[in-house]
Amino acid sequence: MSLAVLSSRALVGLAAPEVSVEVHLANGLPAFTLVGLPDVEVREARDRVRAALQTGQFEFPQRRITVNLAPADLPKEGGCFDLPIALGILAASGQIPADRLGDYEFAGELSLSGELRPVRGALALARQAAERGRVLILPAANAAEAALVRDLTILPAPSLLAVAAHLCGHTAIAAYAGAPLAQSPDYPDLADVKGQVQARRALEVAASGQHSLLFYGPPGTGKSMLAQRLPGLLPPMDDTEALESAAVHSVEGSFRPERWGIRPIRAPHHSASTAALVGGGSTPRPGEISLAHHGVLFLDELPEFDRRVLEALREPLETGHITISRAARRAEFPARFQLICAMNPCPCGYHGHPDGRCRCTPDQVARYRGKLSGPLLDRIDLLLEVPALPVTDLQAAPTGEASAPVRERVARAWAIQQVRQGKPNARLAGAEIERWCQPDAAGHKLLSTAVERLRLSARGYHRILKVARTIADMQEAAGIQAAHVAEAIQSRRGLTEFV
Repeated sequence: MSLAVLSSRALVGLAAPEVSVEVHLANGLPAFTLVGLPDVEVREARDRVRAALQTGQFEFPQRRITVNLAPADLPKEGGCFDLPIALGILAASGQIPADRLGDYEFAGELSLSGELRPVRGALALARQAAERGRVLILPAANAAEAALVRDLTILPAPSLLAVAAHLCGHTAIAAYAGAPLAQSPDYPDLADVKGQVQARRALEVAASGQHSLLFYGPPGTGKSMLAQRLPGLLPPMDDTEALESAAVHSVEGSFRPERWGIRPIRAPHHSASTAALVGGGSTPRPGEISLAHHGVLFLDELPEFDRRVLEALREPLETGHITISRAARRAEFPARFQLICAMNPCPCGYHGHPDGRCRCTPDQVARYRGKLSGPLLDRIDLLLEVPALPVTDLQAAPTGEASAPVRERVARAWAIQQVRQGKPNARLAGAEIERWCQPDAAGHKLLSTAVERLRLSARGYHRILKVARTIADMQEAAGIQAAHVAEAIQSRRGLTEFV
């Protein structure tokens, strides 16, 4: 047989479209041609495959070899096509049987010795293979990751020789039967924070409704400490959320099976570019907002970020996904993250400090705060000042609650929201706000006054309603009362200092 056809998969965003690897042997001068929009890594497979076959004591055909990766208009990248190309050459030259190749999907990068190295995006490959009902053969190092997909038979292969022996019926590869390693979350505890009662309350409100939050205040007041403890207040992810989060990290190449089900927290440095934050590149890859999917994105020193970088957050904050378009490629990634930010009130950091040490001029303060646009700030639900602590509070032992009891209250609030509307309050929109977030008469009157005095936009008005709904859920109240509205307004009043 001079033609062999095998199945593999490419990566396009989080999708893994099927790729048919067609290998044809023809008479003529020896040559090895790869077609079907391969990138540099795929073209280099010719040398890896040749060396792996020769090292494994297989015969490398001295004929004209043509490998077609179909469909031809789909870009192919990475080393995952090494294994199917090598097997295709063996099948086309009659060294292994070709009658069972259609039952499998193959992925794996070959070393020169014929061993299989792990590939990027194994979880995405496994999800698509499970839908087709095929058995997936891939490197043993990727087996634990791929096994997170249920109802899929995975054959972890250590080498090309082992795969060939399995297909020939000599030595079968046992199906992977391991379980993901359980690892307890190592989030810092809220009990470490001294004082800052109002900030702790705002953090609990933000966690209870998945609201965005901005802390501002002088250096050393605990803004970053508080922000880093937000993931520890959130309930564990369910299987669907865990799989979506793991799929993004798998495509990026940073997924670890022992981190399964643990909410991610991403804290990029303020020098990060737009592509690093939202994703990009000639071959689109997920950025920090997608790696924080179903987790927390923490932006410390917020005004130090480039303004264009921050403006790129506006659409994902509303939609929960990001579409990256390039001249020849387009990819969509999920970006349902919870944003928490921290910043100083002025360039020197001490504006409004009790000791009066700030020396910034009003123009410098305005220019510093002006780095944050009104539309971006309008998308932040809660803004709270974190003042400097008195010496007595610093010297006293921590007396605040630990994360565990707060997490239990947050879980109860989440459960109320899921039963009522099937989503957290921060994601309510349009008619859902009208249905679930209407306050009583006193609350309506209070909110009308706040809209006039604080000059709130329609978005700001709706965000106050959603925060008030969360506060009511925390108290397990059926309706939104004036006290809930008042606390929501108070948590947003600080925005008037910035816009």
